[in-house]
Amino acid sequence: MRIVRSVRKLKALRRKIQGSLGFVPTMGYLHEGHLSLVRRAKAENDSVAVSIFVNPTQFLPNEDLHAYPRDEGRDLALLKKEGIDLAFLPEVKEMYPDDSCTFVTVEGLSHVLEGASRASHFRGVATMVSKLFNLVEPTRAYFGQKDAQEVLVIKRMVADLHMNLEVIVCPTIREEDGLAMSSRNAYLNPEERRSALVIYRALCAAQELWLAGERDGGRLRHRMRQMIESVPAVQIDYISVADPTTLTELEQIKESALASLAVKIGGTRLIDNVILC
Repeated sequence: MRIVRSVRKLKALRRKIQGSLGFVPTMGYLHEGHLSLVRRAKAENDSVAVSIFVNPTQFLPNEDLHAYPRDEGRDLALLKKEGIDLAFLPEVKEMYPDDSCTFVTVEGLSHVLEGASRASHFRGVATMVSKLFNLVEPTRAYFGQKDAQEVLVIKRMVADLHMNLEVIVCPTIREEDGLAMSSRNAYLNPEERRSALVIYRALCAAQELWLAGERDGGRLRHRMRQMIESVPAVQIDYISVADPTTLTELEQIKESALASLAVKIGGTRLIDNVILC
């Protein structure tokens, strides 16, 4: 495994890589969700690259940029065990030089749900991912379904900017009790961790109604809200039943829908979703 920290060295090394290259961009503090993406990339490509970079431009001023969990040594040990070929770990000034003034914005998709709650978040995501795609030049890039809106934003960016790669979306990896794996789960104390289980229960309740034939988006949202509000420690940011490609809220579902939500438990904000189809 080659460890690279500079843009110059990454470009030089990339020229030597032959065949297909799978790429998994991460912010580190790796868990089984990340590693499942790495394994999928290994199965489908000749080589695999992983980036670890806590991107400052996707955090709002009052968010957890400096507290975001980091453990470089542990992350590199996990990646070495998985047998990846290249790990890219740049410093902030490598990715954002002092005179940097260019950003990428995906209109529409970036301004609802997560975007409505976290203004400029997706501008930071799209900018950083476009930089990484330009540097790594992957054949395929791998993302988790847990970050459904992020995936839609990135897929739209790739299509609109005619980027020469395929975006692969992999299933959400969950703990045995259903909680979606997330680096931010590390913030939860034991009581908050128990409260967080209502997130997946609420999504499953919507899915059960869907499977029973319910197609009214309002009723599905109401059921999820009922379940979340039954746990006082959990504060709702948004609850959504939306078109899975445009994120337009649906009143009557004709084909499929994305049921998603964001909540805050203590000081920790968590998201999750399921596809109703």
